Amino acid sequence: MKKNTNNIKNTKQPWPTKNAMKQIYEQKLWGKSSATFYSGEGSHDPKIINPYLTAVTEFLTSFENPITVCDLGCGDFNVGAALVKHTKKYIAVDIVPGLIEYNKEKFKADNLEFHCLDIASATLPFGDCAILRQVLQHLSNAEVAEVVSKLSQYKYVLLTEHIPNEDFIPNKDIISGQGIRLKKLSGINLLAPPFNLKVKEERVLSSFVLENKKGRIETRLYKV
Repeated sequence: MKKNTNNIKNTKQPWPTKNAMKQIYEQKLWGKSSATFYSGEGSHDPKIINPYLTAVTEFLTSFENPITVCDLGCGDFNVGAALVKHTKKYIAVDIVPGLIEYNKEKFKADNLEFHCLDIASATLPFGDCAILRQVLQHLSNAEVAEVVSKLSQYKYVLLTEHIPNEDFIPNKDIISGQGIRLKKLSGINLLAPPFNLKVKEERVLSSFVLENKKGRIETRLYKV
């Protein structure tokens, strides 16, 4: 008997995150640049990155003995490169193989390592502090939850997110890729459902309000 397929809907499956991120860099979807890899304005605009670097440098240099940092989603490393000297070891991770190979050639230091990993599915490197700078905002709730389940291995988490500048409903789900929750008037809040990260302390390290009501870039420090 011939199957009636008229009522069968084609369900669009999300593209694997690794493929989506490779396409973003290959097609320069985060902005045109002569650089081989470009992580966008949020990683290059001095108005955005300078307050962040000042705040994070102050945090890292507050320790009598330098700590080991895991940069989970290091991108083109324009920002992370300025922090390496303030750490005992800096482990930079990203999902795009070509990007990691490029970073290995461009950025070198005795205390610097690069690893190609999917932070949602892989075992994360050991460290004292995890940095997640504008990374989770691009991931689906399922992938964010996978990352959050592993954050308890760190003593500190530095989370930077692009969020609305007014009150918002947190953690609306998206498909992993180029976009973020801001289009849904939402943003990541790890302490809220469905993530419910348990922390001992939290404080805002830096907050930069973007022009034209485009939200704000906020960095929070969590002691886990």
